[in-house]
Amino acid sequence: MGELIHYDKQLLLLLNGSDSVFLDSVIMTLTTATTWIPLYAALLYVVWRANWADLRSSGVDNRRGLRQVLLILAAAGLCVLLAGTIDDEIVKPLVARWRPTHDPEIGALVDVVDGYRGGNYGFFSAHASNTFSLAVFFSLLMRWRPFTCAMVAWSLLNCYTRMYLGVHFPGDITVGLIWGGFVGWLVYRLYCRVTTPARYAPRLLAVPLWTLLALLVYALVRAAVLTADGA
Repeated sequence: MGELIHYDKQLLLLLNGSDSVFLDSVIMTLTTATTWIPLYAALLYVVWRANWADLRSSGVDNRRGLRQVLLILAAAGLCVLLAGTIDDEIVKPLVARWRPTHDPEIGALVDVVDGYRGGNYGFFSAHASNTFSLAVFFSLLMRWRPFTCAMVAWSLLNCYTRMYLGVHFPGDITVGLIWGGFVGWLVYRLYCRVTTPARYAPRLLAVPLWTLLALLVYALVRAAVLTADGA
């Protein structure tokens, strides 16, 4: 175990930081939870259209459509509760593994961006578990390969930002992904026991894909502006 932890720390130092102020700014934007609010809104729009608006136009009972939307919102909330809240409130204090930025052995070697060090403990990564649980749940729910690839890439991008910033070891990320994937699958199975998923048209699922692309462009443009202002 000691050798595994040693390699975990060395790998983190390879992935952590850069000499680019521009990339630092991009990563800080991407790791911020509020950056992804439009993506969540786009997912909500898809759920609403497929489970309520399109059903209403077909003459289906409005109450059924509303029930479907609320069930999916509850399932997404359960993903976050099981994947992230349990981690933050129970696992991190119980395991008490230092974040790289606070680690007595390598803390001084970690490249810190804008003074951001995170809380004391980092096992396991709530960013990894939260984003991957949502990626798995919505991918199983909507079942369109380009959408699945985009959601998985979104989660992995969030994971990379945490190692770049030096607030999580690769081991923290790996365990977070495993737990988040299990939670997303479990919540989907529970959802299917309650109701039958709707069919999601690719034209609808293109909305979160374009939203995700727009947010990546936003992060790049914002970083360019901030870098130019600081020059």
